[in-house]
Amino acid sequence: MAGIRAAEQYQAQLRNLLPNGPAWDPERVPELDEVLQGIAQELARLDARAADLLNEMDPAGVSELVPDWERVMNLPDPCLGLKPLFGDRRIAVRERLTAVGGQNAAYFIEIARSQGYPNATVTEFRAPRMGRSRFGVAHFHSKDAQFIWVLNTGGRQSLGRRFGASYWGERFGVNPGSALECLIHRNAPAHTLVFINYD
Repeated sequence: MAGIRAAEQYQAQLRNLLPNGPAWDPERVPELDEVLQGIAQELARLDARAADLLNEMDPAGVSELVPDWERVMNLPDPCLGLKPLFGDRRIAVRERLTAVGGQNAAYFIEIARSQGYPNATVTEFRAPRMGRSRFGVAHFHSKDAQFIWVLNTGGRQSLGRRFGASYWGERFGVNPGSALECLIHRNAPAHTLVFINYD
């Protein structure tokens, strides 16, 4: 960051601020330079910590204040488990702050993609209605089916559980769908009924 000053810069600035006179002459009093060096190092440390604080205010650069951001944003997400990796926690903070939400198929497909299902699709059912129905069009059902939709995962997750990205107690090679189901059911419109089709 360009605004952070080094200890040498602070030391030069402190030397320039010294009053005139023999008591403040670095050549006559060599201990004075050691005192200025100690003060300059502390000022440089404080300057760097102030810059760190500015970075922590933005979720894109947060690292030390992740627990505080999580407390404010009601994280970690219970759908994703109680012990996510630190990198996942940072991403969750950023995503929770920038999330918009939605009730269209694209929103739920994006949730599935974020959980490792890149080929997810949504099938919506609708009841036949006069003026909107055509012969030969699929996905027509009774009037009760108009509030039912299916999330097709499009196959297994792209990544299974592995060393370094798994937690104690998880089986290797397993692609759990509980997080996907929790996220989809929690965000689904209240008047709809959603089924998840694991191809």
